[in-house]
Amino acid sequence: MLDNLFIQNAFHPETQFYFFSVVITVTISIVLHELAHGWAAIRCGDQTPITHNRMTGNPLIHMGPYSIAALLCFGIAWGQMPIDPTRMRGKYAEAFVAVAGPATNLILALITLAAMTIMITVAPDTFNPPAGTDLTIPGQLADFLLIFGNINFLLCLFNLIPIPPLDGSAILANFYRPYARLLADPSKQQIFLFAFILVFIFAGQLFALALTVTEIYIDLITSLLQLLSL
Repeated sequence: MLDNLFIQNAFHPETQFYFFSVVITVTISIVLHELAHGWAAIRCGDQTPITHNRMTGNPLIHMGPYSIAALLCFGIAWGQMPIDPTRMRGKYAEAFVAVAGPATNLILALITLAAMTIMITVAPDTFNPPAGTDLTIPGQLADFLLIFGNINFLLCLFNLIPIPPLDGSAILANFYRPYARLLADPSKQQIFLFAFILVFIFAGQLFALALTVTEIYIDLITSLLQLLSL
């Protein structure tokens, strides 16, 4: 059973790069995701992220030791940004704050994958060496950007699922009040817990979807670069 833990990748030379790439990617992405929530809340008039000293790049502040331990052991993690919806201005302020996190992950994915595609297109022998050859530092950089972009697509899609505590639930509740009343009903909390568990059960399909989106986006950037080179 222990052999299936994510942390086992750290002890095998052939998977160490992947392990550390995922850990670095998830840590950076969650921190920026939570900072985006904080920035959006401040823009809407809520100073809670500032008064709680959460506008920092420290992963321990946003993730906490349990989340970091879960990331190292199981490859999953979470973050939190304290906000107070009662202090925010605007009818759709809660949706704006909620969508800021997934939007940040989307932007990160678009930028990093575009950079990787450009690098490989401009200098394929440097950033994408033939199979069977030792992976150079530029090649590792390209692989890291691919992992970084793919995981951020995954984080974006995952957080947009309208099930609490994911951001998608706050977005939907802000636009559709009956759903907000459903979220506030104590008798319905077990249903949402069951739904959240189902999300993890079918996480493989979500990862496959993120991979498909990654491939489509890379193909799009490649096609655009080919058009520009004509």
